[in-house]
Amino acid sequence: MHIGLVGLGKMGNNMRTRLRANGIEVTGFDRNPDVTDVATISDLVAALPAPRTVWVMVPAGAITDSVVEELNGLLEAGDLIIDGGNSRFTDDFKHAELLSAKGIDYIDAGVSGGVWGVDNGYGLMVGGSKEQVERVMPVFDALRPEGPRDEGFVHVGEVGAGHYAKMVHNGIEYALMQAYAEGFELLDKREDIIKDVPGTFKAWQRGTVVRSWLLELLVRALEEDPDFEQIEGYVEDSGEGRWTIEEAIANAVPVPTISASIFARFVSRQEDSPAMKAVAALRNQFGGHAVKKADD
Repeated sequence: MHIGLVGLGKMGNNMRTRLRANGIEVTGFDRNPDVTDVATISDLVAALPAPRTVWVMVPAGAITDSVVEELNGLLEAGDLIIDGGNSRFTDDFKHAELLSAKGIDYIDAGVSGGVWGVDNGYGLMVGGSKEQVERVMPVFDALRPEGPRDEGFVHVGEVGAGHYAKMVHNGIEYALMQAYAEGFELLDKREDIIKDVPGTFKAWQRGTVVRSWLLELLVRALEEDPDFEQIEGYVEDSGEGRWTIEEAIANAVPVPTISASIFARFVSRQEDSPAMKAVAALRNQFGGHAVKKADD
């Protein structure tokens, strides 16, 4: 199978590597000449056999809109676009409607796995028609973790469902990181009692009810910088947490834990905090997100 991939940043480049390692031929385009396979998106489309499949992996919002619009002018009926970025689910409705006028199909794919997905595989939440999802199942199988398909991949529903599921996933992620971070600050405060904070978290990795991959990443971050002296407690948010809360309000669903976690990030931009240093370190560990150095 041969697909196009637009966007070869931290996630896209690693996805290209994993796809190729699993037998999928990939032609990639990026504005960075050091990583791109072709000079233009037009060249990418020309390199693909019909019916074409193009995976878009660029930042959500205006950039994704512009790429989808450009591809709409280049692709033909029967071709398929997959948006694997963190687009808001409402944008999927807009993109699908635009493309359908030319007979171009559309799938939205929520992708989780960060910079580690190239080795571990990516969790995939997909929205679109059953026919189109089955058509590109070899691509999803190449990207997902090894093991049972339903433990790393789900066809959630029609267009928009994949990004909706990813939005809620990221809202939960916000809350989990905040809980670990607050626990870190409390342990760190009681130096008179707790003599080994990194060791405490490391001991929780086996057998305890709070064990998780995020916990493993927190241990890794603590081993690299036990007191987070190199990180400022400033944490950005990439949109999904806000969208989750907006959806909760629209549907009268109480989400106090997720809400508290996003507001804590706002607090982090006003004053330095040991807990928010832990959240910043976690985001850097799983996603390669930039952190503010303590001396910036």
